[in-house]
Amino acid sequence: MTKEPFSWAYTDIVKDHFLNPRNFIMGDESKWKADGQGIVGNPICGDQMLVKIRVKNGKISDIGWKTYGCASAIASTSALSELAKGRTLEEADHITAKEICDFLGGLPEHKFHCSVLGHQALHKAIKDYLKKAK
Repeated sequence: MTKEPFSWAYTDIVKDHFLNPRNFIMGDESKWKADGQGIVGNPICGDQMLVKIRVKNGKISDIGWKTYGCASAIASTSALSELAKGRTLEEADHITAKEICDFLGGLPEHKFHCSVLGHQALHKAIKDYLKKAK
């Protein structure tokens, strides 16, 4: 988080992930075949995130996402996708909002909640995969 709690300033990393999102699902997300998916939303701010994962040998081999929300929400989901890809399910399931925020070089304090949604969606996608794998 930033030292200035009411700052709207974004780091260059946040701007880059907002303008050049990684692993974003273009077009119809139903065509992106996944082993597990999770959807979360925040009715207060209106952000909604969909995270889809593909799993191979116990690791996230691919991840795709769609986010409807602000620049912080989009950048946070993009960063999450970079952090999760290649990790084991257990490792990915332990990614925290703070880890996402730190990866981005910080978020304005009033936007920190945006990073929380991404790891919640990933957690649901992993849970969905594990349920299907039983």
